[in-house]
Amino acid sequence: MKFALITDIHGNASALKAVLDTINQDPDIETIYCLGDLVGIGAETNEVIDLIRSDRKIRTISGNHDENVLSLLNGERYPDSYLHAKAHHSWVANQLTAENRVFLGRLPRTISKVVESRRILFTHYAYRDVRAMIGEEPLRPTVDGNKETLPQLFADTSATLICFGHHHPRQFVQVNGTTYVNPGALGCQPEAIAPFAVVSGDSENWDVEFMDVPYDDAAYLESFNASDMPSKELLRKLFLGGRS
Repeated sequence: MKFALITDIHGNASALKAVLDTINQDPDIETIYCLGDLVGIGAETNEVIDLIRSDRKIRTISGNHDENVLSLLNGERYPDSYLHAKAHHSWVANQLTAENRVFLGRLPRTISKVVESRRILFTHYAYRDVRAMIGEEPLRPTVDGNKETLPQLFADTSATLICFGHHHPRQFVQVNGTTYVNPGALGCQPEAIAPFAVVSGDSENWDVEFMDVPYDDAAYLESFNASDMPSKELLRKLFLGGRS
């Protein structure tokens, strides 16, 4: 089997389109798993979701930014740990079309797949309680991924392959019979380069190839610069490498 992993698109349709064009050149890739955080940071909110919805190979789960936006739309408790981003998430919520709001609201938090009796888990990150509302802070704190921290982080998860995002750096660890893969944040790198990963093999031996796709960021930056989103210059500095 062979599949692609993308995560943390964060409102960057230009980067997403470049990655999807690259992935779809490989006819052996059966499925693309999107590991959440479609929205937030970038201004191409609906464009990203429209691209995800239009590609039938993509299976998508929700991320915390997606759920933070939905909590505001649904009048639910918003997480205290993201109060600094509440105005930004409110702005994103106001951009969503009705169809894309429904789409986000229907996304599962995890996808589980069994290959030859071995489990693969697709998740945005490790959960304290996968059933808890986003306002209850269901995600575990982020850690630097290594052979000590990742088995502890996912200690209550039984799988030979765990695919996740949320923490933006690329991560790859193999320890105690489990492979941990984070393809890296697709949509918010300091340069106009979009990372993703391709996984192939079987339950006994997973081969992971990391790839970086250069893309033209002119349209992305144009929409970002033209937007009236809160904290725009701080986001540019933190997540776009200052690109203008």
